Amino acid sequence: MKRQIALGALICCALFASVSSAALVRIGDLVLTADGGFTPLRLPRDHFAPIDFKGHADLRTVDGAVPAPLQKLVLDFDRDGRLSVAGLPSCDPARLVEATPEEARERCRGAIVGNGHVNVEIAREGAPPLPASSPITLFNGPRLNGSPTVILHARTTEPATQTFVIEIPIEKRPGQYRYRATIEIPPILGGRGSIVHLDATVGRRYRYRGRQRSYVSARCRDGVFRTRGRFTFGDGTIIDGSVEKGCQAR
Repeated sequence: MKRQIALGALICCALFASVSSAALVRIGDLVLTADGGFTPLRLPRDHFAPIDFKGHADLRTVDGAVPAPLQKLVLDFDRDGRLSVAGLPSCDPARLVEATPEEARERCRGAIVGNGHVNVEIAREGAPPLPASSPITLFNGPRLNGSPTVILHARTTEPATQTFVIEIPIEKRPGQYRYRATIEIPPILGGRGSIVHLDATVGRRYRYRGRQRSYVSARCRDGVFRTRGRFTFGDGTIIDGSVEKGCQAR
């Protein structure tokens, strides 16, 4: 039986939060803590301006066991946000297979649009879980069916080496939300690993045809940013909800 809960303003604050206090949610034995923010808070009302955003999320269980693995994350972003990839170099995912984080960043340096870290716990029968971690690098990827993509690269080395090259399509949609990003998370170390911490910072300035551009931009047209998220876990738990955060028009 799938368990589902709507979190309202508690979901997605890792991407768009204008307060310093973290959101904490408990669903059964699962505890999710998330926090983040974007800059600047003051934005034009009638045109787009560059922004950067960062956030983090932490997962744990009340009894200390390894959480159910996060399998899929879908994020929808407000129409007052905009993504720009015109003139930005892209990275072929094939270049990142089996690459270390340093090698990946060197091979596709011009396509980097974000970075962060991921921490994982690996379940062991009759023994405490083993920790593993990796830097995360986000690259502008090649278009897929006409839509932009992000390539997420990470690589664990303990207790075993596994390289992750995840292609994240960014679909442009009609209606209240302009973009949808879908992240399919592959099994970690044979399904025994679960993400317990994730943080990321996204933002990139670049020049194209003599103009300064920003990978992510936003406007404050109606004083509110809306973001929606859906988190699906391996035990069938689904966390689904949206958030509204105020901005200041200038």
